[in-house]
Amino acid sequence: MGRPSVFITGAAAGIGRATALLFAAQGYHVGAYDIDEVGLTRLAADITGKGGGVHTGVLDVTNATQWAERLAEFHAEAGQLDILINNAGILRAGAFETIALPAHQAIIDVNLGGVLTGTHTAFEYLRDTPGAQVVNLCSASAIYGQPELASYGASKAAVKSLTEALDLEWEAHDIRVIAIWPLFVDTAMVDGVETGTTKSLGVRLTAEDVATGIWAATRKRGRLPRVHYEIGAQAKVLAAAAKYAPNWAVRTVNKYFSGT
Repeated sequence: MGRPSVFITGAAAGIGRATALLFAAQGYHVGAYDIDEVGLTRLAADITGKGGGVHTGVLDVTNATQWAERLAEFHAEAGQLDILINNAGILRAGAFETIALPAHQAIIDVNLGGVLTGTHTAFEYLRDTPGAQVVNLCSASAIYGQPELASYGASKAAVKSLTEALDLEWEAHDIRVIAIWPLFVDTAMVDGVETGTTKSLGVRLTAEDVATGIWAATRKRGRLPRVHYEIGAQAKVLAAAAKYAPNWAVRTVNKYFSGT
């Protein structure tokens, strides 16, 4: 076995970029993919400038052909696929009826379809790498449906279910599938987003916070399987409330924070 490898989508900026830099610094051969070629070029320069190994490529996560090509290229270079990080995502905020239907559909296509397509395509490489892992980026905004983030939350809730199912199915192949749950992160994705919950809860996490959480989660393979990893105090509190409080109370709390 060569040095470990990680394939990251949405790697040109934000959480994906921070994660790529962290894994490269820890000795991983990084596959960094995005539709932003300029951002990928800058990332590659930063990684190689510090002696790290990186392979970049253009990847639209809704395109199955591109997924097959990029994964094959990366595997040919790295020789194995230890971790797939499905980070690419898009967000549109606003009243549900004011957002054009194609924009809602794009959110589902990228945030859910991209994860489904990529994970399905990567299976053969993950299966052939002992102890492989899949990391899916969820969102604490999907713990309970958030006003003004309806389709975004729905896409992440679906990723939650997909993650849980595949973690059970793929245990037989020694593939671990986990979900990372930050709340709002200070990246370009939330620039200009002003919903009730972003105003009341604020944007308290950095991309580096989430990258550190991803790194820590991929280190933990204890006797008791764990699938969900909340990042930050707010996400932990919201997850605990959703788990233990009655549904009417959770609804009331979300109604309060969203200002509806």
